[in-house]
Amino acid sequence: MRPIFTFTIKPSLPADLEHLRDLAYNLRWSWDRETVDLFRRLDRDLWDSTYHNPVLMLGSVKQERLEEVAEDDGFAAQLDRVYQGFKRYMGAQRTWYQRQHGKDEPPLVAYFCAEFGLTECLPIYSGGLGILAGDHLKSASDLGVPLVGVGLLYQQGYFVQYLNVDGWQQERYPVNDFYNLPVQLVYHENGDPVTVTVEYPGREVVARVWRAQVGRVPLYLLDTNIPENAPQDRDITDQLYGGDEDMRIRQEILLGIGGLRALDALGQRPSVCHLNEGHSAFLALERIRQLMEAYSLPFAAAREAATAGNVFTTHTPVPAGIDRFSPALIDQYFRPWYARLNLSRAEFLALGQDNPGNPNDWFSMAALALRLSTASNGVSVLHGRVARDMFQHLWPDLPAAEIPIRTVTNGVHTRSWISRDMATLYSRYLGPRWAEDPGNPRPWQRIDSIPDEELWRTHERRRERLVAFARRAVREQVRSRGGSQLEIDQAGEILHSETLTIGFARRFATYKRANLIFRDVERLRRILTNTQRPVQIIFAGKAHPRDNEGKELIRQIMHALKQEDFRNHIVFLENYDMNVARYLVQGVDVWLNNPLRLREASGTSGMKAAMNGILNMSVLDGWWDEAYRPDIGWAIGQREVYDNQQYQDEVESNAIYNLLEQELVPLFYQRGSDDLPRGWIARMKAAIQAVGPVFNTNRMVYEYARDFYMPAARRYAYLVENNLARARALAQWRSRVQQLWSQVRIESVQADTTATIQVGTTIGVQATVYLGMLEPADVTVELYHGPVDAADQIVTGTVLPLTLMDTLGEGSYLFAAAIPCRTSGQYGYALRVMPYHADQCNAFETRLITWSSGG
Repeated sequence: MRPIFTFTIKPSLPADLEHLRDLAYNLRWSWDRETVDLFRRLDRDLWDSTYHNPVLMLGSVKQERLEEVAEDDGFAAQLDRVYQGFKRYMGAQRTWYQRQHGKDEPPLVAYFCAEFGLTECLPIYSGGLGILAGDHLKSASDLGVPLVGVGLLYQQGYFVQYLNVDGWQQERYPVNDFYNLPVQLVYHENGDPVTVTVEYPGREVVARVWRAQVGRVPLYLLDTNIPENAPQDRDITDQLYGGDEDMRIRQEILLGIGGLRALDALGQRPSVCHLNEGHSAFLALERIRQLMEAYSLPFAAAREAATAGNVFTTHTPVPAGIDRFSPALIDQYFRPWYARLNLSRAEFLALGQDNPGNPNDWFSMAALALRLSTASNGVSVLHGRVARDMFQHLWPDLPAAEIPIRTVTNGVHTRSWISRDMATLYSRYLGPRWAEDPGNPRPWQRIDSIPDEELWRTHERRRERLVAFARRAVREQVRSRGGSQLEIDQAGEILHSETLTIGFARRFATYKRANLIFRDVERLRRILTNTQRPVQIIFAGKAHPRDNEGKELIRQIMHALKQEDFRNHIVFLENYDMNVARYLVQGVDVWLNNPLRLREASGTSGMKAAMNGILNMSVLDGWWDEAYRPDIGWAIGQREVYDNQQYQDEVESNAIYNLLEQELVPLFYQRGSDDLPRGWIARMKAAIQAVGPVFNTNRMVYEYARDFYMPAARRYAYLVENNLARARALAQWRSRVQQLWSQVRIESVQADTTATIQVGTTIGVQATVYLGMLEPADVTVELYHGPVDAADQIVTGTVLPLTLMDTLGEGSYLFAAAIPCRTSGQYGYALRVMPYHADQCNAFETRLITWSSGG
């Protein structure tokens, strides 16, 4: 029965406790332990039973308890202390951003993502992408970066995982009660809720806007589950990554187009939009449309200005991970946009096609984002190289190393992931700056001042808590599957708090090879069940609901752990989420990661583990490829990639067994008279010192602000000045260059050289270039030179601009340069001509290039 009217009931807090509400609705509590302690003091059992949700807790706590603590002077003093700290944080006048950029009106950055992992009680995330996005907002808040987040508020979020008796993954979709979550509806000053309207085929869909406050950063979340919408449209914000291709495009239209319109309705005008993955790329089209309508611009000029303010981060290392939509589906949802943007169907589709000449080519969200962003990046050094190779086809004839996709290596929000015990230890010996300024290496350099015994005992406490947590969780898992009392009792005896513990927790996709360690079961059995030096493994992770191969990996592990020898040595924890993750990355001894190399864009769980003193044993992929040193962990393999995956699995599973047998297990159990594994502790300290100051999101957000946000904001402001005069001029120039580029050719190249040159000399090169109706100021002429490999290709090429020397007449010009010969070997060079304009973001923006023959 539908109600005829709805209303919201708020908790009735005594006046002296009203600040609890302010604290509950700002997610700063998720990384501020004093605030968490305050809510725990209010009612520890309720804090746990509400899954660490202070909003639900305040609505559930008995009124008698509220009245009791209101009269408690100790609680009142703690509340005042926590609230004053909260006010100081929110009102800080000397944030990093203010110190760097002053107090002038800052440009606004809008950060768009399909998921945000902020805390376990707000389940609108599935895994690494969302948790990274949540950590990004937290560090932006800490640094004072003028940023807002934009996403979707899912009624069911991502699924809750449970396993049946056979070990096969099942999914439940609990309904989120937004009114008991740390989110609030956003209202206009007149009291009306803020809503946005987005056009879908034959109808309009209305979304209301909620806000989750993340420290100083607001996160705006769109919700279509309202009576104004038809049932199929109320379901748009139902499930994260649920539904079919049609549901996915509806969600991504809402995220990109609806998200930008939500900011507009709130009076927020971002100079920079950060597209965290391609899900929100339709926002680039909406920015263009808004500029066209506001300034009566042609598409080309609006595109120049809009693109200047977009930044795109790709997290995908394989083409199969990119969202693509069929031309028919694009027609269905965007046909009215063709006329709105004054584009033909082919021109519109070409914005997102990998091969625009093919009318049947699907529409790629990554290609759209790359074409309509001023800067793009991968999320580790290795992933940057992988992404440049993967997207090279979008910049024809350009060497892969020059593809304009840069790198900002991911990080983690330090205070969210370092355990309370370890944080206390760090503060005691490193001082407070490790937490306040985690990107500063100086506090971390004092890690050796921590006594070995204190560090080890602290770590042992975390392992004990992990074992206790795992026992409780497995008992509940067995009980929920209808297990016998004997099985429930046995679950209470699994694992051992003094045993070397390996953690493997991540999405169960086949390329992550969760079952690799089971390749030689008998060898694994000998390693785990050695009575003198036992080992145990804790697994956790979800497979996508439609990924049966991933589910099969889980089932195989569940069958293996039922074997008598493995029963107390292997555990699978169901429903991997942020809470489970914290126990694991804070409590195991070794973090295992063995994906197929070049398939892991970054990975951040290993960073979280390392900051807690846990040692990584990983394939050299993602972040570990740039972080690895022999004294901070172990490498599985030596960066080999084989065509035969069966052989790759054989080689790398043996590498895991060898490392365990010959290095990890002996080092862990090598104890002196004080029972301390000094060699292991030395590695723990080295890992903390190496990873802590580098792989954190404060450093990451600092790099985004310095290298992406501020340059993009300046370029956007520059192009929109004077009624977008520069954007109009740049678009006209680009149109002229594209029309005339076919005339450009390199007529001749001459060099004052023989086949053999001595080190220390230079080679003079002259080139005659025909530009037709273009002028020398319209182009840059460059030498691309470097060592030549066995395939007669220039490798690690260097670019050397040529200088205009003479006008030869009839459209021909003479250019010259001198190549310095600094090292010996076989070298070569080629010439190229590319369009040049002072206002373009990079020399490759037009994707036009003419090479010398043989280039």
